Amino acid sequence: MFRRKLSALGYQNPNEFNVNGTIYENEFRNFVIWLEDQKIRHYKIEDRMGLRNIKSSDWSSSCETYFKDLGCPYQKSERTNMIEWILAYAVRLEYGDHVDEYKAADPSNIAMSQTDRVPSSNPLDNLDFNDPDFKAGITSLSMILQIPPHADHLEQLKAICMVVKDRLSQEAIKKFSTEKQGEQLPLDQTDLGFDTGDYIINEAAKILRLIHIKNLRDLQTQINAAIVGVQALIANPKTDSRLGKVGY
Repeated sequence: MFRRKLSALGYQNPNEFNVNGTIYENEFRNFVIWLEDQKIRHYKIEDRMGLRNIKSSDWSSSCETYFKDLGCPYQKSERTNMIEWILAYAVRLEYGDHVDEYKAADPSNIAMSQTDRVPSSNPLDNLDFNDPDFKAGITSLSMILQIPPHADHLEQLKAICMVVKDRLSQEAIKKFSTEKQGEQLPLDQTDLGFDTGDYIINEAAKILRLIHIKNLRDLQTQINAAIVGVQALIANPKTDSRLGKVGY
């Protein structure tokens, strides 16, 4: 959990760093004096003797005083939090010492080594978004979903995500399954009522007629709902007794 900060500070063997348990006590002590000597430098050199003498029985007391002088809010019983805090403190100091160098750095030119990568169980983290096969997959998926092409394949991927979210999300599927499905009418059994003399025009006219009928039915349903709403208001009017008047 400390590997990235240790790597940023140039600590030796950051992958092997382990300070949990009694057998790793010396590693913890060496770690503390290394940070003080190389990065933090809070004490004068002559005042670091208590930390340098890692074999001393008084080292724990010297370490506790050192963390208190740094302003660490954690106690020695919270070693993991102490390590996290002092690493973050050292990283801030390191950045302050080389702020111009870090500001001038181009993140796109900084390649993280394989050993510095944090293992991830998410397969998407291991994808190469510029791989030709990945781009070809986006193109094929766009054609299936009937999404217009785009010069930037990542922008096209965003469009695919929006379509999938809109049409294939759990909410969209649930809404579709609960909607009342109309009766399916075979087009060849639909009577047009007239003949244009052209088969293709006849078929197109049948489709237009069915669409028109569906629109009329939807309109009638809305009109019926409006009538029911108005009738509900009329059948149960609200009266204000304060407006009542008896006599002339």
